[in-house]
Amino acid sequence: MLIHAALRAPALTTVGEVAADFGISAPHLDKVAQTLASHGYLQTVRGRSGGLALLKEPASIRLGQVARTTEPDFQMAPCMAAGPECSVTRCPIYDPCVLRGALAHATNAFLAELDKWTLADLVKRRKSLLVALGS
Repeated sequence: MLIHAALRAPALTTVGEVAADFGISAPHLDKVAQTLASHGYLQTVRGRSGGLALLKEPASIRLGQVARTTEPDFQMAPCMAAGPECSVTRCPIYDPCVLRGALAHATNAFLAELDKWTLADLVKRRKSLLVALGS
């Protein structure tokens, strides 16, 4: 959705356009748009000529932060989360398990790599991306 909004800027894009271009469910994208708007990434404009627009410059939107914001429970396995699902009663090897630490390191490395990338990096090939979307 952020890529689509960046490619369409300064014009607005709509959930329907994103759904059609990427083959994703519009009701699902409505939720994504609400999340991105509530965290200051998108502006929603109501009305007949409404739609979505970026609220930040693409170069200031780091992908790692977007992932952390939109997926606050980003865990590779249930045992990595806080709460009853990570207790010994759910997994007989919880206490001596080393996998949990390895997965935590892998998750941190994944997010650190995403932190190196911005939305501007993703839309550098603007013309090619627009052609691929049929625009």
